[in-house]
Amino acid sequence: MPGKRATKDTRRAQILRAGYRVAARVGLDQLTVRLVATQARLSTGLVHFYFKTKERLLTALLSDVLKTTPVLRITPDISRIKSPVTRLRSLLQREIIALSTEPRRIRLFFEYLVKGFRDPLIRTKMQAEFRRYREAIRPTAEAVLASDPERFPNVSATGLAAVAVGVIEGGAVQAMIDPKNFDVDEYMTAAKGLLEQSGKSAR
Repeated sequence: MPGKRATKDTRRAQILRAGYRVAARVGLDQLTVRLVATQARLSTGLVHFYFKTKERLLTALLSDVLKTTPVLRITPDISRIKSPVTRLRSLLQREIIALSTEPRRIRLFFEYLVKGFRDPLIRTKMQAEFRRYREAIRPTAEAVLASDPERFPNVSATGLAAVAVGVIEGGAVQAMIDPKNFDVDEYMTAAKGLLEQSGKSAR
């Protein structure tokens, strides 16, 4: 029995790897069970046996994509930065650069985001992923607010973390769509200027 279980898990993983390659090449809407089967060198019947429908295959593929997405970590070089605001900016810049080096994964992520408007299950998974990302940034956001509460009046750590996620994801999308005209350093300098100006205006 254990041997059969391992064989099933291996076959399932093989299909998901093929699904990722196909989705990255043609997009989610153009993905078909036949294309995935061809990529995996399996029969369409076998793919249907494991996933039943294209929709179930896409849902499983999303889980696999999210599972293999690196979790945001505060590395030692960033944690040593004394200024919480500078620490947050450095974290955002690093994340934008990291995400922009994976254009296929980012493209799939946002294709799933669009699908989530129509599919409740996909929407739930995407909401959980954004929650996970916000929670990873939250401690840094809390430090920023504690160090300079007047800079962000009436802003919670959750709210600041949400804006940070928006900056990261927005930068990554631009880097993916228009890499020749997107400069991460310039993007972060502009964001810094906007935040500083906002802080001065609030006073």
